[in-house]
Amino acid sequence: MYTGLLHAHSGLRWIVLVLILWAIIKAFSGWMGGKEYTKSDRLSALFALIFTHIQLLLGLVLYFVSPKVQFTADMMKTTLLRFYTMEHLVLMLVAIVLITMGFSKAKRLTDAVAKHKKVAIYYGIGLLLILAGIPWPFRGFGAGWF
Repeated sequence: MYTGLLHAHSGLRWIVLVLILWAIIKAFSGWMGGKEYTKSDRLSALFALIFTHIQLLLGLVLYFVSPKVQFTADMMKTTLLRFYTMEHLVLMLVAIVLITMGFSKAKRLTDAVAKHKKVAIYYGIGLLLILAGIPWPFRGFGAGWF
């Protein structure tokens, strides 16, 4: 079960990253170009939001079954345990909250450019936090590309 969930979570990250990046590109283009906020813009932001939440659910299940998450007295002294037990979780939760807030705030606005701006800023900050919180292979946390 753990291995399957880990591969699903790791593989889904690429879809999530592409969808968030696509939503940011569309939002930034609409913001800078003063374009209308179309159904396509809303759907790109919505799909990024949905897949981010699915990724969160997979991650929460993994959090409770992973051998890399341990609540011990020395957990904060061990880089690997601290990363998976605290840093990864906190960064991803904050990122997902920001993405959710961006979508929600944009939905309430009436001005098209303001909608694009909200999505671009909130999703952009969320993406940066996600990129910082991913256990990339070059960071030495024992995770692969997939």
